[in-house]
Amino acid sequence: MTTLKTEVRALVVGGGAVGTAIAYHLAKAGWDTMLLERDELTSGSTWHAAGLLPLFNMSYATTHIHKYSVEFYKGLKDETGLDPGFFVVGNLRMAQTQERMDEYMLYSATAETAGVYHEFLTPKEIKERWPLVRTEDLKGALFHPQDGYINPADVTQAMAKGARQLGATIERKWQVDGYAWRGDHWEVTVTRMEDRGGNLVPTGDRATIRAEHVVTATGNHAQRTARLLGIRIPAIPVEHQYVVTEPDPALVEWRKTNPQHPVLRDADAKWYVREERGGWILGPYEEGAPARFQYGVPDSFRADLFPLDLDRIEKEYMSFIHRIPSSEHVGLKDDFNGPICYTPDGNPLVGPAPGLRNMWLAEGFSFGITAAGGTGYYLAQMMTEGEAEIDMASLDPKRFGGWMTTEYASRKNEECYAHVFILHHPDEEREACRPLRTAPAYDRQKAMGAQFGQVNGWERPNYYGPKDAPADYDHFARSFRRAAWWPYAVEEARAIRNTVGIIDASAFTKHLVSGPGATAFLDHFTCNRLPNVGRINLTYALTDHGTTRTEYTIVRLKENEYYLISAGAWTAYDSDFLLKSAEDWMAQGGGHIDIHDVTTQWGVYAMAGPNCRALLKEIVRDADPDTVLSNKRFPWLSYRDIELGMCPVRAVRVAYTGELGWELHHPIEMGRYLWDLIWSVGEKHGLKPVGARAQNWLRQEKSYRAFGNELGRDATPLEGGLDRFVDLSKDFRGKAKMLETGIRFRCVTLLIDGPADADPWGREGIFLNGERVGRLTSGGYSVAFGKQIGMGYVRPDLATPGTRLQVRMFRELWNAEVTPDSPYDPENARIRADG
Repeated sequence: MTTLKTEVRALVVGGGAVGTAIAYHLAKAGWDTMLLERDELTSGSTWHAAGLLPLFNMSYATTHIHKYSVEFYKGLKDETGLDPGFFVVGNLRMAQTQERMDEYMLYSATAETAGVYHEFLTPKEIKERWPLVRTEDLKGALFHPQDGYINPADVTQAMAKGARQLGATIERKWQVDGYAWRGDHWEVTVTRMEDRGGNLVPTGDRATIRAEHVVTATGNHAQRTARLLGIRIPAIPVEHQYVVTEPDPALVEWRKTNPQHPVLRDADAKWYVREERGGWILGPYEEGAPARFQYGVPDSFRADLFPLDLDRIEKEYMSFIHRIPSSEHVGLKDDFNGPICYTPDGNPLVGPAPGLRNMWLAEGFSFGITAAGGTGYYLAQMMTEGEAEIDMASLDPKRFGGWMTTEYASRKNEECYAHVFILHHPDEEREACRPLRTAPAYDRQKAMGAQFGQVNGWERPNYYGPKDAPADYDHFARSFRRAAWWPYAVEEARAIRNTVGIIDASAFTKHLVSGPGATAFLDHFTCNRLPNVGRINLTYALTDHGTTRTEYTIVRLKENEYYLISAGAWTAYDSDFLLKSAEDWMAQGGGHIDIHDVTTQWGVYAMAGPNCRALLKEIVRDADPDTVLSNKRFPWLSYRDIELGMCPVRAVRVAYTGELGWELHHPIEMGRYLWDLIWSVGEKHGLKPVGARAQNWLRQEKSYRAFGNELGRDATPLEGGLDRFVDLSKDFRGKAKMLETGIRFRCVTLLIDGPADADPWGREGIFLNGERVGRLTSGGYSVAFGKQIGMGYVRPDLATPGTRLQVRMFRELWNAEVTPDSPYDPENARIRADG
C-alpha cells in the first residue's frame, strides 16, 4: 500500500531546479503543495548543467527573472542551512567588434530599466585585472560583478529543503502517466518507479492524486507531457557539450595571490569559460548541435550523456586557446554532452497551458539554473494572485500557435542554440523554417524587394529594399544604429503621409463572435461601449487585476454578430482567453455564444494616404462609385461590404498610420487577385508598398499604443492614457481593480533630439536630472518631425506636455520632450478627410 498524499492544492511535476523553485514559492505563498519526481532530484539536465548565472538578457521579463534568481540564491544558505555553492565571481562579456559593443550598450538600456548593475571595461582595464586574458584584439567588455556560477545540484537541494520547511511534500520515484480534468480539479494518475539493473522501471504500485492546480516542469520529458495533455509544447532538447581541462599552471600560480576569474564570455567566438579546480570549463555554442528526443526520452535514458563530438567544437576550442594562451598545452580532464531544452525563440514557456484549466507550464529552459528562482517567484504570483507583478506575456506558452509541428520546433531550437552568442540585433530575423506561412501575394511582394519578418509563423514585409537584392540582403542590412533598411522605411513612411501606401496585414488575428449571448458577453468582456451595427470601435479586454489583457477592434456586423481584430503575433493567446471567458460566461447563465478563429480565412490589405480614396474609386464596383467611399456613405470608424473588381471586401474605415485609409478584409484565396487589381491603377496615384517598420514609426506619430509594447498586463488602460476608450458608466471585467489601482505611471509620447545615426528601439530609460523616471516601450524615427520619436511610461507628474526629459542611448543622455497625444494631425483632419 502506498502512503502517497492523494489530495493537494498544487502538484508540481518535475524535480529539477525549476520544479523545486516553483514548489518552494507556492509553499511560501501558503498553498498545500506536492512535488513529484520520476527519478531523483536533479536527474535531468540539472545534474550536468554548468551552473552559470548570467544576468545578461535582452528580454525585460527574463531580465527580472534572472535578477530575482541571483538575489534569491544568495539567501538560501541562511534560510536552509544548505550551501548552494554560489561563487559570486562576476561575469565578463567581451567584445571583439564595435557592433558587439553596440549590442552591449543596447542591453545596458534594458538592464538599467530593470535595475541590474553593470560596468563597461576597456581592454586595458581587462588586462590589468586579469593578465591571463589576451586583450589586444578586443574593443572592450561588459562586466556584471554581482553574478557568477553556482552548484546546480546543491542549489536544487537547498530549494527542496526550503520547500519542505515551508510545508511542501516532495516525493521521488513517482511517474505521472495520465491527467484528467474533472471540472474543478485534476485527477493525476501516477506509478511508482524503481531501479532495476540500472534502469528505471514501473512497479505495480499506482495511485491517483486530486490536485486543484498542476504545474509541469518536466524538462527533457516535455514531449511526453504534451502527449499526456493532448497539447503541443515546442520544448525539445539540443545537445550541449562542454569540456573540463587539467589544471593550468599559469592559472594555479595566479590563484595563489588572486581571486577567481569571472565567468568569461567571448561572444564573438561563441563560448563561455570559468575556472574549475585550477583548470577551465569551456562551453561552446557551435553550429550543428542536433536536437534530440523529438518524440520523447527513451526509458533507458536517465542521468546519461551523449558521445562527445570534438570535431564540432574545434573552432571554438582554438579560439579559447587564443583568448587564454596559457591553456594551449593543458590537457582535457573531462567532458559532458547532454540534452538542454530550447524553444523556437529561446525563451521558456511559463504560464497557463493552452486550452486547459488550472494547468501551468514551466518548460523549455535553456538557462534553467539562472531562471529557476525567478520563474518560481513569478509563476507562483500568477497562480496564487492572478497576475505577476511584471508582464509575463512574452513567456506565455500560447505565443506559439497550433500550426507548429515537431519538425519546426526541432529546427528552430537548433537554430536558437547556435544563436546564443550571435549579435542580437533588435531588427534580427532568423532564417530557419522559412517561408512557412505565406499570404497569397507573397511572391508578388518578394519580386518588389520585400524583406520579410516572421510573425506567428506568417511572412510579413518589414520593408521593401532593392528589387535585385541578394537573398541574404536583410542579414547584412541589420545594425544597432540606422541600418541599410532605414532609408527605404523613410520613403515608405513618406508615401503614406504624401500619396498612398499598401501594407499586407493578413497576419492580424480575427475572430467571429455570434449568438444570442454575444452582445451581453462582449459588453462585459471589454471596457468600451459596443459599436452600433455597421460601425467599429476600439476596446480592451482587461485582466481580473484591471490591467490590459488584449486590444480589439470590434466590427459589429449584425445585432448579435461581431468581427474581432487583434494583434497578429497573439492569435492563440487571444483565442484561448476569449474562449475560456465565453465558457465562464455561459456557465454563469449567459446566453449561447459561438466563437470561431477565422484568421486564416481573411486576408487584409491596409491602405492609407491622401490618395487612397481616389485609387479605390477606380476599382470599386457600385452604382455610384464617386460617393460610395465618401464620408456620407462611408464615414470614419464604420464598415461596409463592397466589391473591388471581382473581390468581395469587408472594408473597415480605420488606419493605424493616422491617414485617410481603409483595411480591406478579403477572402484570403483572392489575395493575389486583389493585390494585382490595386496595383493595376496604383502607380499613377503614387502607390508604394509599405512594411511593418514604417508603419511602426507612423503609429507613434499618432500616439497609437501597441499591444506588447505600451499595452500589457502590467498597466491599466487608464495608465496607458486610453481614457476615451473606457466607458465608466457600465460594468465590465476588471473595472473595480482598475479603479482601485489608480494611476501609478502614465504613457507619453516623446520627441527626442538623439544621435545623428541612431533611433531608440523602445528599451531605453527615461531620465530627469540624472534620475531614471521611466522607460521607453517603443521607439523609432518621425518623418513628420525629422527626429527620433518614442513612447513609454513616466511618473504621472512628468506626463504633462512640454516636460523636458532625457533618453539614454549608447550610454549618453539625449534631450526629449513630452508631446501632446497625437503630435501629428491632433485634430484627425486627415483621417476624416472627405472627397
